[in-house]
Amino acid sequence: MKSAISIMKYISRLTPGVLSLGAALLLGVAVSSCAKEVKSTASSGIAQIACDASFENIMNQEIDVFEYIYPKASIMPVYTSQNAVIDSLLDVSKTADTRLGVLTRPLTQKEVDYLKSNGRQVRQSMIAVDALALIVNPQNRVQVLSKPEIAEILSGQLTEWNQVVPGNDHLGKIEVVFDHQGSSTVQYMRDSLLNGGQFGPNVYAQKTPADVFKAVRENKNAVGIIGVSWISSDLKTREMSREEFAASVQSNDSVSNSADMRFSEDVKVIKVRGNDEVTAYMPYQLYIFDGSYPLYRQIYMVCTATGGTISHGFYSFVTGFHGQKIMMTTGVLPRVVQPTLVNIN
Repeated sequence: MKSAISIMKYISRLTPGVLSLGAALLLGVAVSSCAKEVKSTASSGIAQIACDASFENIMNQEIDVFEYIYPKASIMPVYTSQNAVIDSLLDVSKTADTRLGVLTRPLTQKEVDYLKSNGRQVRQSMIAVDALALIVNPQNRVQVLSKPEIAEILSGQLTEWNQVVPGNDHLGKIEVVFDHQGSSTVQYMRDSLLNGGQFGPNVYAQKTPADVFKAVRENKNAVGIIGVSWISSDLKTREMSREEFAASVQSNDSVSNSADMRFSEDVKVIKVRGNDEVTAYMPYQLYIFDGSYPLYRQIYMVCTATGGTISHGFYSFVTGFHGQKIMMTTGVLPRVVQPTLVNIN
């Protein structure tokens, strides 16, 4: 049984660009088969979760701590597009095993009614607010971009870096990189900055958020748009062992505060200014919290399982105090735990 679960874990952690339909079906069959042999309670059993790939870093930490606290629990994540997450949640066939989803919007009333008419219970909650960060190569001189400038870059009206920052002639053409065409990040930027319009020919799709990070790190003319959890590191927790981190989550002490958060030095995170704003802001938790940072979106978790099952147990964990403390270490803004201000003399 343990070896079967290990194989399932390997399949479930494959990225959207690698996870084929056959592999996804194999995972579903494996989860269904093993789940019949493992009693499902709020703290034991096997559950599959479909998660928007933008939030892979966040959910991996939630799963890691949950499974450490509850050794008889196994959460199998499939990181995919938001549309695929919704499709999985709405699949009410007898062979469907996905009762958990993480995405950037709640289910609509029509979707909720459909699930309830098919005997599914529906619980959903906002679990965090994510900032979309703009990252460039350290050789790029740009420090600040406004929302109108970002829109002009995305639409192809601005094509050269020296049009944005004089003296950036050595960079040449602007190349914008997203994770993949069907991602929620792409949808957000198209809807909020281009009013549903089309991207210019200078916009390229990668396969995963990790590929976006790599493309910017290796290409001096690239600008990447990526969730803040992919570039954040909590200085207080990143050196902890799994046991130490799990213990800190279960304690009443604060796991993190805004002063502990740093961004990766392999890329440069640029400040963003709103449409009519003078001041530009970095995607720190405090500026997400007070609305100063203009590029943000909500993260929701949906559970369609009955109470007393492992799926419902994991939903309760993530939406509860301990799960929210974990969120604080990833750079996103938890729904429950508020950021702490620390004065450094």
